[in-house]
Amino acid sequence: QVQLVESGGGLVQPGGSLRLSCAASGFTFSRSTMGWYRQAPGKQRELVAAITSGGSTDYADSVKGRSSISRDNAKNTVYLQMNSLKPEDTAVYRCNARGITWSSWGQGTQVTVSS
Repeated sequence: QVQLVESGGGLVQPGGSLRLSCAASGFTFSRSTMGWYRQAPGKQRELVAAITSGGSTDYADSVKGRSSISRDNAKNTVYLQMNSLKPEDTAVYRCNARGITWSSWGQGTQVTVSS
């Protein structure tokens, strides 16, 4: 059974940093594409960043230069480092894992950027 457990969210001031973690189990992590998505109230879910099994990365324009996605295949964990946070980064951040024929989601972690 696929499990994705996010952690690391919280309240941070504008300009601050957070590192989100997603611990994965129940599938072959090293062969899967991992992604971070976010959804703010009243808005559609959007891709924040993704990393393939080979290490290729993709970022939303809104976070490019401020965020970095990485993975540790030995720990079955994917990370999202976010710097220079803005109030518009406030959202629930969810981890996604996908293979060729499947996709699975974590429950999400709240990130609130506010002074």
